[in-house]
Amino acid sequence: MARLGKARQGKARQGLFNLIKKMKRLLVISDTHCGHVAGLTPPQWQLNEFEASSTKRNKWAILQRELWTKFINILEKNKPFDYCFHMGDMIDGKGTRSGGVEQVTTDRSDQSDMMVHIFAEIRQRANKKYHSVAVFGTDYHVSNEGGEDWEEIIKERAGLDKIGNHEWVNINGCIFDLKHHIAGSTIPHGRFTAQAREKLWNVLWAERDYVPNAHVILRGHVHYFAYCGSPGWVAMTLPALQGMGTRYGARRFSGLVDWGVTIFDIDEKGQFDWRSVTMNIDAQKAKVLKF
Repeated sequence: MARLGKARQGKARQGLFNLIKKMKRLLVISDTHCGHVAGLTPPQWQLNEFEASSTKRNKWAILQRELWTKFINILEKNKPFDYCFHMGDMIDGKGTRSGGVEQVTTDRSDQSDMMVHIFAEIRQRANKKYHSVAVFGTDYHVSNEGGEDWEEIIKERAGLDKIGNHEWVNINGCIFDLKHHIAGSTIPHGRFTAQAREKLWNVLWAERDYVPNAHVILRGHVHYFAYCGSPGWVAMTLPALQGMGTRYGARRFSGLVDWGVTIFDIDEKGQFDWRSVTMNIDAQKAKVLKF
């Protein structure tokens, strides 16, 4: 009996091992905005902190270190990855609307170097058969408002499989619908309407046999995580990897911003589990003036 029990345990372990081998892990990231002081910034481009400084430089230096450390910790805790999707706005661009004062560098080639470095960090924590797909972000940030596509250049330099305006990816039979842009909402309970609308349009396009009927709708752009769905599908907007602090956001908007990534596990039959790995950023807690 004892021997039989051990044999069954061994088969159970082997079955679990085979199941895990067939599971595919997908990392979804969005809105890194490399080049902005609050963007995801690898160490060699981070600002230095000065003890005697009373400027905002120290604030951004502290934030950049925290964001990078938390990002690497997320990768380490959730590796290895089989796929990576980037949902657009890889770089921040020249920052012309703010006169470039919010940029670590306005050189989009340097900003592209940052993003290539980020993709390299992910690839280091990936399985051998690894694939990566991206979609184009907002023209203002990534293509000089309609000019050259810097994300296309990053795609080539980082070795991504594909980048496009609107992409569909099949992982074990689970269809993902990828696009950067989606409407935002200024009210908390309105954040789900645009996602439901995206799924409805997907169904209508699929009815005409132009696109596949997607199980997962993914969108970036709005810098907050929210989702809706029903049995068989889910639609979500993704957290950003840019921290808070842009002039535009700070002066015009009230809504919550989410920082982090989203992870999917897809089994051999196309069934999927997902989780949003989001967290608060200590460096961005508001400080109350007291006199």
